[in-house]
Amino acid sequence: MENPIAFQGSEKARRIQAMFAGIAPTYDQLNHWLSLNIDKRWRRAAVREVQDVLTRPGARALDVCCGTADLALELGRLAPTVGVDFCQPMLLRGMEKVRQSGRPVHLLAGDALALPFADASFDVATVAFGIRNVVDLDGALAELYRVLKPGGKVAILEFSHPVVPGLKPLFGFYFTQILPRIGNAVSRSGYAYSYLPASVQHFPDQPTLAARMEQAGFQQVKWRNLSGGIAALHTGVRPAVTNPVSADPVSTGVDADR
Repeated sequence: MENPIAFQGSEKARRIQAMFAGIAPTYDQLNHWLSLNIDKRWRRAAVREVQDVLTRPGARALDVCCGTADLALELGRLAPTVGVDFCQPMLLRGMEKVRQSGRPVHLLAGDALALPFADASFDVATVAFGIRNVVDLDGALAELYRVLKPGGKVAILEFSHPVVPGLKPLFGFYFTQILPRIGNAVSRSGYAYSYLPASVQHFPDQPTLAARMEQAGFQQVKWRNLSGGIAALHTGVRPAVTNPVSADPVSTGVDADR
């Protein structure tokens, strides 16, 4: 199967959907192994960023591009959570994990560009390692903004661009030379793990993503580099008042994996 990065629009979305359907059986095991379980720490960092909102009485969370529900299950420790994904085989894997957990998490099929919820439905919205796969980034950000309540918080966890000197070439070598070979050996879908580094390379860097979030209407936009910028965690707030003054997006300057 040809790498989805070479396509645009609905055809790219269709190929990404098929790609994830193909790797669903080995997705969790391979991802945790390839990242040395660091991805779990990154997700916990995302939950901590929204914990202040999730612990409010009656709070509800939405996890978009939820995949096999790893982040949705973490959010479900604190508040009822809905997970949405457009890949049914990934959702089926997640549903089994939800059943075993007993947490208040509900998964359903849905498109990040047309979320099946009314305006202002959730107190928290998250995306982990999924927004770079959406064919219209600005459209996805607009949908996240739409479904958040005023005063609600968004957290976007995504692979990014390393900022530590010397890390970028090492990361690039691992991503482009080692990871696809291991992915092919385990999942027989090497093209999926070739798509990963290509999609990260084409994805906006930390300041650019923050600016796009502000363009979508989010305020108090910040980001934290994780593991030297291999991943980044962006947060923002849907303003609670009309036409507030916006601050420039900033980096906290913190590299936090805890």
